[in-house]
Amino acid sequence: MLTRKRIYEIIEKAQDGDKSSKIFDYFILVLILLNLIAVIAGSNTDIANKYSFILEKFEIFSVTIFTIEFLLRLWTAKFTFPDKKHPYFKYMFSFIAIVDLLAILPFYFSFLINIDLRYLRILRLFRILRVLKIHRYNNSLGLIAKVLKNEKDKLIMTVFITFIMLIFASSTVYIVEHAAQPDAFQDIISTLWWAVATLTTIGYGDVYPITPLGKMLGGLIGIFSVGLIAIPSAILSSGFITEVNKNNTLSKKCPHCGKEI
Repeated sequence: MLTRKRIYEIIEKAQDGDKSSKIFDYFILVLILLNLIAVIAGSNTDIANKYSFILEKFEIFSVTIFTIEFLLRLWTAKFTFPDKKHPYFKYMFSFIAIVDLLAILPFYFSFLINIDLRYLRILRLFRILRVLKIHRYNNSLGLIAKVLKNEKDKLIMTVFITFIMLIFASSTVYIVEHAAQPDAFQDIISTLWWAVATLTTIGYGDVYPITPLGKMLGGLIGIFSVGLIAIPSAILSSGFITEVNKNNTLSKKCPHCGKEI
């Protein structure tokens, strides 16, 4: 009979030599990818009508598996958070537990809540969030999450600077261009669309300055936007290099004494 500890080892990411855990990992990964395909295929009316029976049965099967997985992870939470006084609550409010809940709740909501079918279809699209569960079984995605966590303060500051530049750009261009183009630059809120398109270097061209001063401001904002986009890229690149070097250093150390090999 499987013990709680053994169940925890199986449902967590597989260690070398643990075939049962590897089989479980591959099964969940394949199920997640098949769910993604089912959501995309189900958005087509013809496919949804023709294969509705198969899609519905597959959805029931998937939700059953994901629900059992969630309950098992909750049951073995004391091994996930051994140092916590209340490991079950800690797990319930963890990021990955929220992802697990988002993967199954839309299915149960359709039975518990009487809502319009149009909103129900939108709610069911949230099943696509099941792809986030891959994070648990993929080292690369785990590395991305770690880098984002380590660099969050710098990234938040970048977002704040971007927000300030958006307000500055939309305000100044509105002041300069409103008289010449009252329809295109009606107010600062509508001008904000132009600022977003320019600062993100999208530049659709549907709205643009026509006055000499407006063109000069637009050019300067466009130049600054290139540097602004480069800042988070540099932060993330630096974070990735740091984490990769850290992992390489740890892999070269003896697991018993901690000395470099």
